[in-house]
Amino acid sequence: MTALPSTASPKNGGPRRVTWLLRQLSRSVVQLGLVVVGLLWLTPAFGLFIGSLRPDEDNAATGWWKGLTNPGSLSFDSYTALLDNSGMVDAFWNTVLISVPATVAVVVIAALAGYAFAWLEFPGRDWIFLIVVGMLVVPVQVGLLPVAKMFGAVGLFGTIPGVVLFHVAYGLPFAVFLLRNYFAEIPREMLEAARMDGGSEWRIFLRLVLPLGRPAIASLAIFQFLWVWNDMLVSLIFADSQAQPLTVALQSEMRQFGSNIGVLAPGAFLSLIVPVAVFFAFQRHFVQGVMAGSVK
Repeated sequence: MTALPSTASPKNGGPRRVTWLLRQLSRSVVQLGLVVVGLLWLTPAFGLFIGSLRPDEDNAATGWWKGLTNPGSLSFDSYTALLDNSGMVDAFWNTVLISVPATVAVVVIAALAGYAFAWLEFPGRDWIFLIVVGMLVVPVQVGLLPVAKMFGAVGLFGTIPGVVLFHVAYGLPFAVFLLRNYFAEIPREMLEAARMDGGSEWRIFLRLVLPLGRPAIASLAIFQFLWVWNDMLVSLIFADSQAQPLTVALQSEMRQFGSNIGVLAPGAFLSLIVPVAVFFAFQRHFVQGVMAGSVK
């Protein structure tokens, strides 16, 4: 008998290889674009750092990139002068004393309130939460003068606790809204199982909810810290000369820019590098918190 012709399908290795090459090429283009964006984003910070290492006369004469051609002229003398400036050092510590308590207080209070709004039953819960959400639309500028008058009546105006309380009050609505929505995504069966095992609400909150909510809490802490650290408007109004943070101190030095550039450059870089370091330290948790709920 005569053998029948083969009906095997044609090889498709060529099209698959082309598809793989196109996928790798598109991925490389995206990665290259991200690298370019990252370099452009870091260029001002790098230029500020190089400028803070150059002598005042060099900064006044040429751009910061000229310092790369003469590394021998770079030194940390400006940072030594900054540390000898008691006003700038006090302003730095004032910034820390404002930012850290304002961040910790907002995170702790919002975590407790978010759990209560998400999983506890009490009269008026939904209406109170709607009021908290409604406070998100109130601009900061609206409350500056009324709160300043109230702080003046109770003796908090011009003090660090007064600045901290203002940041806590205006940071809580967004913080409660964020954590409540995140905690509400926790499976109810998990909480019911913990209650059946005899766990109290406080124990469930500490041992179960907080570990599961770590990405959202880290994201909230980063947002709150960056907002408070970089704030100048609130501190400019509520803080006196003894309680002013670094942003207000640098703004005051700008009035004599020509004679104080040796203090402004290292001070500005110090004000920049701290929040950048905090962001990169919690970057993994921040990305998890931002992406939470986007993939089911």
